[in-house]
Amino acid sequence: MNAASQLTSPSESPKPELTLIQNNDDAKITTYKLARLIYAETGAVSLRAVEALASMIANLSNKTGRALSDIVMDDSIFESIRIDSPRHPDLFADSKTAPFQMCLRTVRRMISGQLNETVMGATRFHHADTSPDWARAAGYVAETDGLMFYL
Repeated sequence: MNAASQLTSPSESPKPELTLIQNNDDAKITTYKLARLIYAETGAVSLRAVEALASMIANLSNKTGRALSDIVMDDSIFESIRIDSPRHPDLFADSKTAPFQMCLRTVRRMISGQLNETVMGATRFHHADTSPDWARAAGYVAETDGLMFYL
């Protein structure tokens, strides 16, 4: 058998498998939702607070395997998602402001893996002016600008 007869014709060659490509719009939507959530929860009072909450969200995703798009909608973790929260209106902040852009840049760093872990593995948090039942039995591991972080 010669080399030419061993080749298959283009019509006989195996077809490449189709693979799904993540919709960039979904990734962008999740990025903005996270930035809005972090903005609402921290008030963007400081880069340290924004990075700490983003770090906690990354820890939660990494340790539980939950998707960021799922975490961002969890009102048992994030009070600002609830309509009756005084922080809820901050979810609709102007995305062109410098504080919101700081949150957006931090989220992008977190998603790309370029954000340093700053809350010692914490996966829960609350504001220092609140005291949820779950926090009473646990000791916090980090505090940053009015946010208390727990394992």
